[in-house]
Amino acid sequence: MARPVWTGVLSFGLVTVPVALYTATSSHDVRFHQLERGTSDRVRNRRVNERTGKEVGFAEIVKGYEVAEGEYVIVEPEELEQISPGRSRTIDIAGFVDLSDVDPIFFDKTYYLGPRGTEYQKIYALLVEALARSERVGLAMFAMRGKEYLTAVRSEQGMLELHTMHFADEVRDARTEVGDLPEKVKLSTQEIKTAEQLIGMLAIEWKPEDWHDTYEEQVKKLIEDKLAGREIAVSTGPAPEATNVIDLMDALRRSVEGARKPADEGASEQPKKPAGRTTPARTGRSPKAAGGKKTTSTKAAGGTSTPKRVSATGKRQLSQLTKTELYERATDLDIPGRSTMTRDQLQHALEAAGRPHRAAS
Repeated sequence: MARPVWTGVLSFGLVTVPVALYTATSSHDVRFHQLERGTSDRVRNRRVNERTGKEVGFAEIVKGYEVAEGEYVIVEPEELEQISPGRSRTIDIAGFVDLSDVDPIFFDKTYYLGPRGTEYQKIYALLVEALARSERVGLAMFAMRGKEYLTAVRSEQGMLELHTMHFADEVRDARTEVGDLPEKVKLSTQEIKTAEQLIGMLAIEWKPEDWHDTYEEQVKKLIEDKLAGREIAVSTGPAPEATNVIDLMDALRRSVEGARKPADEGASEQPKKPAGRTTPARTGRSPKAAGGKKTTSTKAAGGTSTPKRVSATGKRQLSQLTKTELYERATDLDIPGRSTMTRDQLQHALEAAGRPHRAAS
C-alpha cells in the first residue's frame, strides 16, 4: 500500500471525515544522464555567478523579482515562509457545482482521496454516493507543500478523487494564443453529413489499456539494439500532405469508402463486425519466432533477411485496425520511417509490404 502524501479532514457542512491523499498517476519517462562526447564523464549543472563565473553556494542564493532591466526586489526565504499558506489540515468544501459545467482545461493533477480508518467508511461512502447521484463536484481551497490550490472533489468508480485546478487567470485565451482560427466558414450540408458519417464509422470503445507510449518503446528498443551492437537503420517517412479544400468532399467520400470496404468485402467470408474496433487490442507484442530478437539492421545474422509478406486477408483487415495496431505490425515488418507516419501512411506501407515484387526484365 502506498504512503499518503497528505492526511487531514474533509468537511462539507457539519459532516467531517478523516481522509488521506494518494498520488493517482506516474510518468514513465526514459531518463538519460549528460555525458561529454567520447567519454563516460558526467556533466553536471552548477549554480554560477554569471558575472564572475564562480560557483555560488545554495545558502548564499536569494530570490529576486525583476521590476526593471537589471533592477530587482530581493526577497529572503524567511520572508516567503512567513506568508506561505503552510499545510492545510482541512479540505473544507465551499460549494458544489455541476460536473458538466467545469471545462476540462481547468483540471491539472489527480489524487485519490481515501478514508483514514475503517470506522469512517460509512460517512465516506455517503459522500461518494451523493456526489455520484447528483453528478456534482465539491470545490475547496487547499494548501499543500507551501502552495495554495483550487481543488475539485468528485465521485469516480466508488471512491473520491481530488483534482487540483488552474485558476481562471491561469487559463490562456484561445483566440489570443492560436492564430488562423476559423471565424465564419461556409460548410455544405453534404460535407457535414459525410464527416459525421465517417466519425460514426470510426467510433471505438474507450479502453485506456489499448493506448501506450510508442515513443518510449522505440527509445528502449534503440538502447537494446545499441547495447547488443546491432546496426541501427534510421529513416524518415514522407511528410503528410494537407487536404486541399477543393478535394475535401472527395477525400471524405474515399475515407468513408475505406472504412466501409473491409466489412463489405468480407461479408461472404466472415460474420459482419460492428463499426469501430473490430479486432482485439493487443497490450503487448506477439511472441517472436525462435532465433533471437528482431534487429533493425538490413541484414540478419547468417545471411540476407527475407522480407515478410502481408496476406490478402490481412490486407483487407488493415483499415479496421487502429494506428497503434498498424504501428505494431509495421514494427514486426521493420518498415522504415514508421515512427513518423500517419495512420493512412502506415496502412499503405503495410499493403505495399504485402505485394509481391515484380521480377526485373
